[in-house]
Amino acid sequence: MEDQSVVDVGDVRLAYRTWGDPFGSPVVLLHGLGGSAADWEAAGPLLGQEWRVFALDLRGHGESDWPDEYDLELMAEDVVGFLDELELDRVGLVGHGMGGAVARLVAQEHADRVERLVLIETPAPFPGDPGPAGRPEGPVDYDENAVPAVRDQLADPGPDAAEGLGEIVAPTLIVTGGPESRMPQDRQADMASLIPDCRLITVPGGHRMHETRADQVAAHITEFFTS
Repeated sequence: MEDQSVVDVGDVRLAYRTWGDPFGSPVVLLHGLGGSAADWEAAGPLLGQEWRVFALDLRGHGESDWPDEYDLELMAEDVVGFLDELELDRVGLVGHGMGGAVARLVAQEHADRVERLVLIETPAPFPGDPGPAGRPEGPVDYDENAVPAVRDQLADPGPDAAEGLGEIVAPTLIVTGGPESRMPQDRQADMASLIPDCRLITVPGGHRMHETRADQVAAHITEFFTS
């Protein structure tokens, strides 16, 4: 059964959903740009069969506050604050797209909080096209001001961003969407080569395979977390 809650992290109220055994080992899911915790509605319950799963609405998205101040570092601080507020010491951290970039920063700056790291179709920290943007069709459930701020940062992450990959000590799994994805796939392999303990796999299905092929993605995550 899914539960929905909110928690105050500093000046930002974050909404989140949970699945699974309240006493299970914690796994935190972070959505992509223009998404929300609802993106995990297919995979969350599957992962909840093994874990206590938390899916956040990152700032500016979904039911969380829209504070009109956005960058990846602020979002990473929000995630760490969320862990503190819920008294989650070490977690399995999973991010899709922008959420993967946020998860990567948490793993770099707070290595003691991340047991294992999964990056799904996550832009590599190299200059260039950051991949698919937020969903443009119909009413949106995110602050449109967040999109250019985050995309500019993903496209030009700074000269030292790639060096930070070497600071990730958590075992890491990178999941790519294969030829159907508009994310530059060669850069995924480049990113994997710079993370000390990293595996790279492909789940064909494109950029949003965590929704369209949730059973496969959840199975890979569970296998990785238990290996």
